[in-house]
Amino acid sequence: MGQKIIRFSDLTGKHVENDGDLVRVVVRQHPDLEGGPVEIEALAEELAPVEELALDLVTIELHFPDAEEPETVVLEAEAFDRLASAAPMADVLRGAKRVARTVPSQAAVPTGARERVNYASLEHAGRPHKGRTTDAEKQLVQQHLDEINARLVAEGTRTIDLGNAEHVARYGLEALAHERGTTLG
Repeated sequence: MGQKIIRFSDLTGKHVENDGDLVRVVVRQHPDLEGGPVEIEALAEELAPVEELALDLVTIELHFPDAEEPETVVLEAEAFDRLASAAPMADVLRGAKRVARTVPSQAAVPTGARERVNYASLEHAGRPHKGRTTDAEKQLVQQHLDEINARLVAEGTRTIDLGNAEHVARYGLEALAHERGTTLG
């Protein structure tokens, strides 16, 4: 006996004729979102207006002298640009002092001084690396995939994709991919 899986768009409930028309959408921030990022699927045609609706946003950190932690603010680029009255914002940004990256580059550390990275820790699990993926790292990725992917995005690193057969095999994510209805590509 065979089984047939019928898929529907999470946005409109439309029947999906061809899995190739599905787009994986990760929602990272939303006023109604609780507990971290979520994943939905929608038809590519349903997402066509997204590009037209997209906003040009700026994320800034405000480091007040009397505050322990910086305040992060997201605003429209146009509103931010209006804050610059002495010169256009593009000129202000070009002449601004560069900020050191928060994640130090391994290239800046002499080869002999490099510490071994523990990929079996939440701080490093899921990062691309050469060599064997330990059972401890696999278990962390399986249990904390969304949290790890959020960290990887913040670091500007590739995320672990449940639709990527190599990622699924490397981290033992077959059950999670099946549970989330992800088709391996």
